[in-house]
Amino acid sequence: MLPFIVGVAGGTGSGKTTVARKIAESLPSEMVTILEHDSYYVDRGDLAYDERCLVNFDHPDSLETELLVSHVKKLRLGESVEVPMYDFKSHRRGESTRKIDPTPIVVVEGILLFSDAPLRETLDLKIFVDTDADVRVLRRVRRDMEKRGRSFESVRDQYYKTVRPMHLQFVEPSKRWADVILPEGGDNSVGLDLIVSKVRSVLAARG
Repeated sequence: MLPFIVGVAGGTGSGKTTVARKIAESLPSEMVTILEHDSYYVDRGDLAYDERCLVNFDHPDSLETELLVSHVKKLRLGESVEVPMYDFKSHRRGESTRKIDPTPIVVVEGILLFSDAPLRETLDLKIFVDTDADVRVLRRVRRDMEKRGRSFESVRDQYYKTVRPMHLQFVEPSKRWADVILPEGGDNSVGLDLIVSKVRSVLAARG
């Protein structure tokens, strides 16, 4: 049975990770796998830490999307893949990887999924999580301070320097490629139930 690939995109703090997890949690664990585009950030070991902190991580070039595309294609062919382990505090890839085995449903989530044509073409269902900017930025601040050890000033500066302009240039325009636009992400229980029903029906039809 060929895997059904679900792509979940949206701006930073939109709730796309919550949506991806809720889709996964609605299915038997052995039937679904989640891949995060964030795992594929390019390892910039050639730069000193202070220089790595200045990298524009919101630009498509900061991600090794070609590797993600190859991994999705391998999973579709029934092959396992080794996913990089990325450390957001040091801005480096770890030496170890995470083995992912193919499953009937594969959920891929990330900000820039739909802005890359080859990646977009691997997705059977494309969901864009559309959340107001003020909500997104507050979530981003809280996440980066609590989970990534960032100061408020660094989060604020990054938001104005790269996050917001890259969202306007790459993320927002990519919404036109979505099959489904889901306002408010995981808080939209009606929309989420419809998506889950679709995924379950695909799983049942292929089972």
